[in-house]
Amino acid sequence: MLKTLSKCIREYKTASILSPLFVTCEVVLECLIPFIIAQLITVIDVPAGTSIDMGQVWMYGGILVSMAIASLATGALAGAFCARASAGFAKNVRKDMFYKIQEFSFENIDKFSTPSLVTRMTTDVTNLQVAYMMIVRIAVRCPVMIIFSAVMAFVLGGNLAWIFLAVMPVLILALGFIMFKTMPLFKRVFKKYDALNESIQENINGIRVVKSYVREDYEKQKFGRAAEDVCRDFTRAERLLAWNNPIMQFCFYGVICAVLYIGSIFILESIGSTNTAAVSQLIVYGMQILSSLMMFSMVFAMIVMSMESARRICEILNEKSTLQNPEHPVYDVTDGSIDFEDVSFKYAATAEKNVLEDITLHIKSGETIGIIGGTGSSKTSLVNLISRLYDVTSGSVKVGGRDVREYDLETLRNQVAVVLQKNVLFSGTIKENLRWGNKNATDEELVEACKLAQADEFIQGFPDKYDTYIEQGGTNVSGGQKQRLCIARALLKKPKILILDDSTSAVDTHTDALIRKAFREYIPTTTKLIIAQRISSVEDADRIIVLESGKIDGIGTHEELLKTNKIYSEVYYSQIKGAGAAEEGGEQNA
Repeated sequence: MLKTLSKCIREYKTASILSPLFVTCEVVLECLIPFIIAQLITVIDVPAGTSIDMGQVWMYGGILVSMAIASLATGALAGAFCARASAGFAKNVRKDMFYKIQEFSFENIDKFSTPSLVTRMTTDVTNLQVAYMMIVRIAVRCPVMIIFSAVMAFVLGGNLAWIFLAVMPVLILALGFIMFKTMPLFKRVFKKYDALNESIQENINGIRVVKSYVREDYEKQKFGRAAEDVCRDFTRAERLLAWNNPIMQFCFYGVICAVLYIGSIFILESIGSTNTAAVSQLIVYGMQILSSLMMFSMVFAMIVMSMESARRICEILNEKSTLQNPEHPVYDVTDGSIDFEDVSFKYAATAEKNVLEDITLHIKSGETIGIIGGTGSSKTSLVNLISRLYDVTSGSVKVGGRDVREYDLETLRNQVAVVLQKNVLFSGTIKENLRWGNKNATDEELVEACKLAQADEFIQGFPDKYDTYIEQGGTNVSGGQKQRLCIARALLKKPKILILDDSTSAVDTHTDALIRKAFREYIPTTTKLIIAQRISSVEDADRIIVLESGKIDGIGTHEELLKTNKIYSEVYYSQIKGAGAAEEGGEQNA
C-alpha cells in the first residue's frame, strides 16, 4: 500500500522532505528555549544584596529573541511546504485514479460501481490528504519533540525525568486498544458511504420519475436510512476515539502533579542538582512531551480513519483492466466484415448462466444488419463484443478477418462507431460535441454529417446554429434531437462499422427512414448494425437477426422471417395492428 501511494508524491518529493527538516529545526529551537530560560533564571535568581550580571541577562535575552524568530520562520516554512506537499499529493492521487479508471473495462467499472468510485475520488482522497499533511509535519514533530524534550529533561532534572517515561507505556497501550477497536468500524462506514452516494445519484438521475410518481417522501426516507447508518457507525468510532483526550489529560496532569510533588521534596532536601529553575523548566518539558503525545493521538486518529481510505484507493490504483493490448497489436483494420464463431459470453466469471450462447454469425463488409428481439434478449451484449467493450467467455469475434483481441484497442474502437441506447452529450457547443467523433473535422464535414443524420435542419433553427451551447447531458434539446446529434458524431469517425443501438427510437418513422436512406447512399461500404424495437427500422436491411434469450432464433430477410420465424411475425403483425388502430383512431378523431 505504501509503495503504491508513494508513487503519487513525484514532483512534490522536495516539499515532502523540506517540511520535516524545517519541523525538526523548529522543534530543536523550541526545546532549547526552556534551557536558555533556565540559565536566565539562574542568572537573576541571586541572593538578596547581590547584583545581577546584566551583561549575561542581555546575552540570554538576545539569544531567546533570536531563537524565537528562527523558530517562527522555520515553523512557517514547514507549514508552507507541508501544505504544498499534501495538496500536490492529493492532486496526483486523484489524477492517477482518474487516468486508471479511463483504462478500465466495463467489467472493472461494474466491479467497483459508480457511486463507490465517486466516494473514493472525493471523501477517501480528502482523508488521505489530511493524513499525509499530518504525517509530513505533525507525525515528525511529535516524536522529535518527545526525544529532544526527554533529553533536555534529563539534562536539567536528572532522575526526576523518569516520571515522563514511566507514563508512556500506559499511553501506547491505550492508543493500541483504541486502534484495534475502531479499524473495523471505519472499514464498514466507508462501504456505507458508497450506499449513501448511490442513493443520491439514483435520486438525481431519476428526479423526473420521482416527481412524476410523487415519491419524494419515499426517497427522503431511503436517504435518511443511509445517512443514519453512516452516522451510527461514525458515532461509535468517534466515541472510541474520544477516549484519546481524557486519557492524555489524565496522564498529563498526573505527571505534572508528580513532578511538582517530588521536585519540591528534592529542592527542600537539596537532592542532586535540582533547583527551582530546573523544576520549572522540567514542567515545561513535561508539557511539551505530553502535548506532543496528545497531538500524536490526533494524528493517530486521522491515520486510523485514513488507512481504510488508503486501502480503497490502492484497490483502484492496483486494479488491472480486464482488457489489455496484445504484445504485438495489429494497427490496421482492413474492412468491416464481422465474424462470430461459437461465441458464448457472461458478464462475471462466477455467473451461472451465459448471457449469449453458441452465436455463430458471418457479416460481410458493407452489409446492413438489423437486430431485433425482446427486452433481455442480449442485443446490446452482442454488439458490445465487436468493439471489445467486453471479451468473449469462449469462441472468438473477428473484425476484418482478425480476432478483436489481436488489435490495438484504440485502433479497433476508432473503426467501430457506436451510438448507444442512452445518448450522452457533454456541456459545450454543438460543434464541440460533434468533434468528439473527429477532433480535426472541418465545419463543412460537420454540416455534411448532420445532414446525413437529419440534424442540420433543427440546428439551423437555433439562433447560434452550430455554436449553440448544449447543457450537461443535453437537457436543452429533445430526445430525438439528441439522438440525431449522436448519430452525426458517430458518422464523423468515418468508421468501417457503425452500430446503432436503438438510437432512432425517439425520432418519427419518416425521419428514421430518411436516416437509413442516407446510410445506404452515402456510406455504402460501412457495415451497419441496427438494433431496433420497430420492425420498420430494420425491414429494408440486407439481413435481420432475431435474438431470443441470448441465442439466434432466426436470420434472414424481412420476407423470409415473416414466413419462417414465429417471433418476428408476431412482433410484425402486432406492430401493424397497433399502427392500424392508431390510424383508425386518428380518422375517428378527425
